[in-house]
Amino acid sequence: MSTLSDLVLAQGRSDEADVEWLHLLVGDWQLLADLAFADIVLWVPTHEGSFVAVAHARPSSSATLFYRDFVGQQIKPEWKSQVTDAFESAQIVDSASPDWYEETPTRVRAVPVLRRLAATGTETTKHPIAVISRHTNLSEARTPSRQELTFNECANDLFAMICAGDFPDLGAPTGPRRGAPRANDGLLRLDVDGTVTFASPNGLSAFNRMGFAGELEGESLAEVTTSLLKGRLIVDESLPLVVTGRAPWRTDIEARGVTVSLRAIPIRDRGERIGAIVLCRDVTELRHQERELITKDATIREIHHRVKNNLQTVASLLRIQARRSHSDEARESLNQAMRRVAAIAVVHDTLSEGLNQNVDFDVVFDRVLKLIAEVASTHNTKAHPTFTGSFGVLPSAYATPLSLALTELVTNAVEHGLAGREGNVEISAERTAETLSVQVRDDGTGLPEGKVGSGLGTQIVRTLIQGELGGTIDWHTMVGSGTEVTIEIPLAWLTKS
Repeated sequence: MSTLSDLVLAQGRSDEADVEWLHLLVGDWQLLADLAFADIVLWVPTHEGSFVAVAHARPSSSATLFYRDFVGQQIKPEWKSQVTDAFESAQIVDSASPDWYEETPTRVRAVPVLRRLAATGTETTKHPIAVISRHTNLSEARTPSRQELTFNECANDLFAMICAGDFPDLGAPTGPRRGAPRANDGLLRLDVDGTVTFASPNGLSAFNRMGFAGELEGESLAEVTTSLLKGRLIVDESLPLVVTGRAPWRTDIEARGVTVSLRAIPIRDRGERIGAIVLCRDVTELRHQERELITKDATIREIHHRVKNNLQTVASLLRIQARRSHSDEARESLNQAMRRVAAIAVVHDTLSEGLNQNVDFDVVFDRVLKLIAEVASTHNTKAHPTFTGSFGVLPSAYATPLSLALTELVTNAVEHGLAGREGNVEISAERTAETLSVQVRDDGTGLPEGKVGSGLGTQIVRTLIQGELGGTIDWHTMVGSGTEVTIEIPLAWLTKS
């Protein structure tokens, strides 16, 4: 199914600013459906004078009318005239008589969508950019409860604000936090002074769990929250604006071990604030889980940091031992072991800086390349390393063996390929959805026939690439023209593991 952006832009009558506004509106799509106890559909105009549906929400507070999604479909003939009237007049248009949908009586309201041009001004687009149709099921007609009446009143206020370009609010925070409150989680209605005129049972229960023993209705929400937070030294600076309904922000309040998330939606009439809706939700367990995850992330990062420190200590000990060795062969073996340990330490150092167990391997390899200067200096060699392409992000389980393998190959290219002369070492990486291909080339003397695969470093590389990464490795040796090593690592099965 096409995305909202694709569907809107395909009609050719909307620009990127319109699309962004509609995305903000659809971000509160479920809230509008739940408050209205109705299915709502968003229609955008086409060049042919019709409309196409780009979003559809079903209410969680009542039965849906439409069991199949309208998204991507042309508007039905029975709604086209009403939606067209709303679009052309920029006014809300109600159906004159009940509309029948599959033998079910419904009431249809068409609401034009105007876009505010700037966050601080009042100017809107001259013409609507879309129309919302609200379809209310009339088949279960009964005397509505006070909560239903209040929810409908809130929905009517929000739809009127949509028609005036006051909703969504460009000053609202971008992107909902995990556990953002919904209408059925708890709803408070405030007047212009911040006094609670209605509190849903779930909303009242949330404040009761924090220690408020009375009735919320008739109370100032700011005074209630102040009494709950008495004695706390740290309070979110946005809290006063939220509990008075003055700003479209979100905050959490915590008392007696209970955390409640609050979201304020100021209600405006012709630009003047006349009250607010405050949604509230008990998110105690969610925030507890988030804190646990943060603690675990911090613990894992600390482990990587300590592993890195320990590996660097081992590398330092090997370096000291190499300097004290009187045997050239022993000294070289200890230096090689030191470089291998240092290559593994680089990966753990990178992991200790991030919040997940994936590694930007380009950063890791950049640090591995710095080993070339050290290797070259000990072999009277002047190496010019170049790197092209990108490795991308890799899971830590594959970053360590790949880092170690590339350290061996680059070291061999300098140590044996160039061997006391000046030359180039070229490394290129190419990544597709299925494979990661790496080539390491030097312009040295090349390896003699039969030398490939006989050394410890080569055996280590084969074990890492073929055994741990399930890849392939191939040496091309051309005497007098250098050596080229090609590595192919499959990614399709790595990303699924």
